[in-house]
Order: sequence, then C-alpha cells, then structure tokens
Amino acid sequence: MLVERLKTVRDCDNFVNGVFVKAKQYSDVVSPWTGEIIGRVAVSGREDVQGAVTAATKAFPTWRATPIKERTTKLFKFRELVLEKLDFLANVAALEAGKTFAEAKAGILKGLEVSEFALSLQNMDSGGAMEVSRGVTCEYRREPLGVVTGIAPFNFPAMVPMWMYPIAVTLGNCFILKPSEKVPLTSQWMAELMHAAGFPAGVFQLVNGGRDAVECLIDHPDVKAVGFVGSTPVAKALYARATSHGKRALCLGGAKNHLLVVPDADEKITVRGVVDSFTGCAGQRCMAASLMLAVGSVDHIINKIAQTASSLELGSQMGAIIDNSALARIHTAIADAEKHGAKILVDGRKANPPKGFEKGCWIGPTIIDRATPDMQCAQMEIFGPVITIVRVNNLSEAMALEAKSPFGNATSVFTTNGAVARFVADHATNGMIGVNIGVPVPREPFSFGGSKESKFGTCDITGESSLEFWSQRKKITMKWAEQSDATWMS
Repeated sequence: MLVERLKTVRDCDNFVNGVFVKAKQYSDVVSPWTGEIIGRVAVSGREDVQGAVTAATKAFPTWRATPIKERTTKLFKFRELVLEKLDFLANVAALEAGKTFAEAKAGILKGLEVSEFALSLQNMDSGGAMEVSRGVTCEYRREPLGVVTGIAPFNFPAMVPMWMYPIAVTLGNCFILKPSEKVPLTSQWMAELMHAAGFPAGVFQLVNGGRDAVECLIDHPDVKAVGFVGSTPVAKALYARATSHGKRALCLGGAKNHLLVVPDADEKITVRGVVDSFTGCAGQRCMAASLMLAVGSVDHIINKIAQTASSLELGSQMGAIIDNSALARIHTAIADAEKHGAKILVDGRKANPPKGFEKGCWIGPTIIDRATPDMQCAQMEIFGPVITIVRVNNLSEAMALEAKSPFGNATSVFTTNGAVARFVADHATNGMIGVNIGVPVPREPFSFGGSKESKFGTCDITGESSLEFWSQRKKITMKWAEQSDATWMS
C-alpha cells in the first residue's frame, strides 16, 4: 500500500495553553515520498518558548494534585482517539518521514504500547510504607518534577514522542514536546487529540522550531528535565548543556549495530531477520543492522540475504530517505567503500522509485561485502538501507570488534547453538541484545536504552526505568509517640 497525498498544505503551529498559536515565521516541510511541500512549520524563538513554559508552570500545581486515576482517564481517552484515526495518522507519519504505511502504523501502535504501560501505573506504582522500628514508619511517594521537555527526531514522528509524554504526564509533570522540524505534521494531530481527550491547558504543549527553540528550552530555569533522541554528536552536546544547568537529562544517540551470523544459523530466520533489520524504515532507525560480522563460512546465507534484499520494491516494501542531503550522504558512503576496495554486492543506487513518486528521495537496499574493520562504512552510522559485511574467522574476533565500537545500542547473534547465544549475551558491550532477532527492541515493561556513546545519562527512556527519570521519590519517616520498649533503632 502506497501513501496518499494530503489535500491541503497545513501550517504546523505551536500548541500553547490549550490553543494553536500562529507564528511570525514558517519554513517549508517537504515530503520525502513526493518531493512536494506538504506543510509549513513554525520557527520558534525565546518568546515562544517562554509562553509555553509559563503556561506549563501555571498548570503544574493543579495537575500534580490530580489523583493518578483521574490523570489516566484522560490517557485512556487519548488512546481511543488515536486508534479511531490510526490509518489517517499512519498516512501522515509515512508521508512526512518517508516510511511505508505499514511501518508508520506499527510505530504508532508501539507508541500506544508505552501509553498502555503508563496507564498501568495507577495500579502498579503505589509507593511503599513499612514499620521500620518500634513506633517508626518509613514510606516513599513518587512525585513529579514539574515542567519537562522532550526533543524528538525525524524518523519516528509518533513513536518516539510517545516514549516520553504519556509516562511524563501520567506521573504528574507538564510536558513540552519539540518535534523535529522535518516531521511536524503528526505532532499537530497528536496535540489535537491530547486536547480532545481532556488534558487541561498547559499540561501537554507543542513548540516547533530548530536549534534556537531547543536551546531556549534547555536553558530555561523552569524546565527540570530534558529527554532527547537523535544523533550522538547532538545527544552529547545537549546532555552537556542541560547538566551544566543542573538539570536531569537523558539523551539517546546513534548506533553501529552489530549482527553476528555463524555457520549453524537457521537460514530462513537469519535471512528474514537481517534484511528486515537493515531495510526497515529505510535503515533510518537507531536499531537498524548496520554491520554484519560473518563468522566463518556463511556465504550460503549471504547469498540469500542479497537475493531477498534486491527483490524488495520501493514504496510498498521499503520507504524513502528523509531528504536530499541524507540521500547524498548515503551515496557518498557507498562510493567511498567501493573506492577503498569493498565489493558492492547489492547496489541500491540503481533501484527504481515507485511510479508516481519519482521526485522523492529514493535508494534501494545496499550490501557492502568484503569490507575491512578500518573502513568508514564499517565504523560510521550511515543511517540508510545499507549493511556492511566484515568477514571474521571466529566468535572471539567478532566480539572484539563489537567491544571496540564507540556505540552501544544493539548486538544480535543468529545461531542455533545455545552456548554461542549465551557467550554473545554475556560478552556483548551493547545495551540491547538479540538472539535470532534483527531488531532487539524490548517490549514494555522492559525498557529501551543503549550504552557507551549511544546513551548519555542514567535510566532508560521507556519501561520501569523511565519512572525514575520523570519523577523523584519523596521519603517520609514518622513517629507519633514515645515508645516505652524502644531499642537503639527507635
């Protein structure tokens, strides 16, 4: 199924204090599918950010005092409204981010899974109390931080923001979303649905824009925590900036995910897993397979991977690249690998775009074989439908290369041997490990988060670990009467 063009060009405004606010300046939003302008996004500055923070600060005392069961009734309604408009939202997300319709729909459903975890907090996160000594009780309560912000990337217009704001607002925070200026349309609709679900003015807000808006949000003294997902250089810079102000920050960066394929791997599972991993979302996701370490003699599997990848149809089975700049970067990476002696086993530069979308940003699946570990294609995050194959003699060589990588999102191994799987799981240095799974993203309540230069900050962005990031524990110790039988602990 191909995407449908939108009938109108939408102005993507800021959503502040319960209403959309017209901007003084806009920039164009271009669809990677069509190469056509599909929207205009507000360019925000300090005054715009100040307005959103002021509204959130005003809303916070009442929202934090609202019982969690009342907060979740609004999130239940939001979930229902998203499901009612699921196909429409998926088409919008696909059109602006370059995804296939199926990928965009799956991303929204994954975001709703995080919302469902947030909904469960009303029955899970009840705090705790105990009589710790004679006449003395200790308890803790989970309390919100205040005004918090999330800065989202282009590649998942619905899912990544929904990793953050459902949990944050359910815990009692007021949340300001800054979506990528490349994909602002989906967030417009999400803001409308949050409002329709009954969230009070100021609890969920939207500030569009680029670097200026981000820096103003991070620098604002009333913003208590910053969540970010994007590239490693930006994640590192934003983490340093936020923490220099004494704020909480959790900034997820890029990756160079390693897939290990050993001779005993199940051919069918491996071929499907590898191809889906590096071509899904056109490789524009931090969990995509980027480097395949071929351990020993696995040419029979590599040949099948090449056959399967080369048969994929653009548009229906793989989406587009976000913009021409990214497309040029991918072309340069492939040409550089070829120049330095690697073999282009499948060349996506020769692929044909889907009919009617010839002006979009298209490249097919690409497999670079016989690369050496020192080549750029084996080290850098290309962020496209490109997988590089490095041949190694044994598992120890493969794990040494994995450990050497500065990135730390995902490592997967394809094998039918339990001892091999356990060895990789025990020795991998990345934060998320897969066995016969090409995209080892944990499902709720297990949390998403990498290691090394793929994550700056503590906790994870989803699951139980995220609760510690978006809230703080208040500890209360009480004693009401003198105890005649007191001990040293009393």
